[in-house]
Amino acid sequence: MQRINVALGDRSYDIIICNECIKDTGNHLSEIGLRGKVGIVTNPVVNRYFGRRIRESLKGAGLKPFTITIPNGERYKTLKTVTNIYDKLVSLKFERGSSLIALGGGVIGDITGFAAATYLRGIPYIQVPTTLLAQVDSSVGGKTAVDHRKGKNLIGAFYQPQRVLIDIDTLHTLPRREFIAGMAEVVKYGVIADEVFFNYLEENLNDILSQKTDSLLHIIKRSCEIKAHIVEKDERDVSGRRAILNFGHTFGHAIETITGYKKFKHGEAVAIGMVMAARLAVQLNLCSHHAYKRIKDLLNRIGLPTELPKLNFSETMKIMQHDKKVSEEKIKFILPKRIGEVISFSDLVHADLKRVIEDM
Repeated sequence: MQRINVALGDRSYDIIICNECIKDTGNHLSEIGLRGKVGIVTNPVVNRYFGRRIRESLKGAGLKPFTITIPNGERYKTLKTVTNIYDKLVSLKFERGSSLIALGGGVIGDITGFAAATYLRGIPYIQVPTTLLAQVDSSVGGKTAVDHRKGKNLIGAFYQPQRVLIDIDTLHTLPRREFIAGMAEVVKYGVIADEVFFNYLEENLNDILSQKTDSLLHIIKRSCEIKAHIVEKDERDVSGRRAILNFGHTFGHAIETITGYKKFKHGEAVAIGMVMAARLAVQLNLCSHHAYKRIKDLLNRIGLPTELPKLNFSETMKIMQHDKKVSEEKIKFILPKRIGEVISFSDLVHADLKRVIEDM
């Protein structure tokens, strides 16, 4: 078992990384002082794999579990879905001492976190992520949100979990495409903060894609360490330090929105977005062509898309201007200077963006 502490004062919590430990969820809730009713928010697919084990574990620890299933998919990450969760919590008479478990991928984690942040002005919740993307990224850091038809994650709150319990054994149930999509966020950490880690991904990719235990433990632990360190420095995205986590996401979110969240997985859109950001950096003489090629080549080796679908430039710009990272009407991009270092850049003209979109 690996333990990483996210040091945020009275909002601090541990990330636990382990193997075949989902059956111990009840003990983890008891360890952090949670009691009474627990709502397990999940989707039907994840519930079929892990719901019974979680419920039995909670009952064994003296807790009262209730399962709340919501539809699977990004297009259900809406206020309507959150309202359905509220309705269930009210009907079950959940109180401030009750808690929630986010059991599933990034969509489940974001929705559950937002419901926890806003029900009765805040009840405790823990993350039990079951996808690689959620384990290395969205379950850590306290960003909770739902989408708006004008853009992704426009309605949300900063609200930290009480614990993140990562059981790497859950990854063996993932469809191959989901696992590959999660690798985009892993690559992101190497580009934004750690060239040694990026080198490890290049050199050990076969073991990682074969899901060898030691390799999985390493990439998940290092990804969580990097994100925890960044969140500790800038929990609420005030200083701009946390913005580097958005590498690939400004373009990526636009791609997801313009394609109706149906064509690409989040990680796939982020992979394309990272290549676009790196190409833009080369175009602006911020980054070498060699670094751009290493990023694109690694993503290609993983099996992630790196080519842009046909997009209308005006529509893409309109979507990016609604992005939550826009400041003073300027679109903020995170661009690589080299592998292991990125910068925030917003002094762009339309011609720069149009060129990179047309080139791809």
